[in-house]
Amino acid sequence: MSVSDATAIATPVKAPLVPQPDLFSGKPSLIGLTREELGAALKEKGVPEKQVRMRVSQLWHWLYIRGVSDFDAMSNVAKDMREMLKQHFTIARPEVVEEQISNDGTRKWLLRFPPRGAGRPVEVETVYIPEEGRGTLCISSQVGCSLTCSFCHTGTQRLVRNLTSEEILAQLLLARDRLGDFPGLDSPPGAFVPTGERKVTNIVMMGMGEPLYNFESVKNALLIASDGDGLSLSKRRITLSTSGVVPEIYRTGEEIGVMLAISLHAVRDELRDMLVPINKKYPLKELLEACRKYPSLSNARRITFEYVMLKDVNDSLEDAKLLTQLLKGIPAKINLIPFNPWPGTNYQCSDWATIEKFADFINQAGYASPIRTPRGRDILAACGQLKSESERMRKTERLAFEAMMIAGHGEDDD
Repeated sequence: MSVSDATAIATPVKAPLVPQPDLFSGKPSLIGLTREELGAALKEKGVPEKQVRMRVSQLWHWLYIRGVSDFDAMSNVAKDMREMLKQHFTIARPEVVEEQISNDGTRKWLLRFPPRGAGRPVEVETVYIPEEGRGTLCISSQVGCSLTCSFCHTGTQRLVRNLTSEEILAQLLLARDRLGDFPGLDSPPGAFVPTGERKVTNIVMMGMGEPLYNFESVKNALLIASDGDGLSLSKRRITLSTSGVVPEIYRTGEEIGVMLAISLHAVRDELRDMLVPINKKYPLKELLEACRKYPSLSNARRITFEYVMLKDVNDSLEDAKLLTQLLKGIPAKINLIPFNPWPGTNYQCSDWATIEKFADFINQAGYASPIRTPRGRDILAACGQLKSESERMRKTERLAFEAMMIAGHGEDDD
């Protein structure tokens, strides 16, 4: 079903619990390992040196092209090899605690992973947004967040732990499973998916957590996601969003090479110190210098600057003028995000007329400045709304949502 049929589902629905006991068995997963790590794991279990390269190639194909989650489905792998793999490893997907489908086709999965030092199993949320011609998956990098941005509801949940590269990549594999996006699979009945060969065309690292505070795991996961012999997503269709961890911005450009988004939200250090506290460590001058030096910047590879519109806080025409001055010389797109208050916040959304005047000024200065249309509100799937089951808002508080939407990131063309 195409996105244009999005009115077919009138109310959110929940899928039954999908348990994954093998994931909690304590066996290490092969998902998320580099080829070198995969080869080392096989050698450790007795695979002869001369076979390792061939076995790694086989496993890579089955995991990332065919998308299997059961060793027995690997039909060209010898039975004794499959038995060894089952005995020592897992390739299980995350446990699906809940699946919700919005009126607009947005899907949100609540996923459960093993404790890995957290004391109990942990939960994160992954969101899929279908649009005409693209399908964007928002992936989490941490359980909780340590940044405490004052306007962000996700930031009210304490940081529990980093996700592993396996857990980051598994969100993509799970979404492709549930959407019928691997060979031999069909989209579920009633699914809203873009027309074309792929249902998941774009990835944004904009879920729970600050991805650059979990750099190595994020790096490994995104390099596998963009590997041309596997999942094969173009790096121009992968966007990493950061609040401004400057040293790792340089590393992101050099070592990962994906598109960059910056949670900016203010044009003066004193205000950004309050809205995005990491600014106290990496102020605007340092942040924008890192942006200017980001590799391969051009009009075709722009940095996206996120700017949430807060009434009487950062929405004046003087703010708009300073914004264009700050970004001078940086190929950029500015996403203007209408803010929707959540319980406990003192912020309000800018008036619509104010947002339009702000956008007009930015446009006249030569910058694209789309005003995001909220998606997935009825299932709390907006950016900044992602929160694990044990921490989410009471049902009686769900009338007020925080908005910071995911769609529209990355390129449409390779």
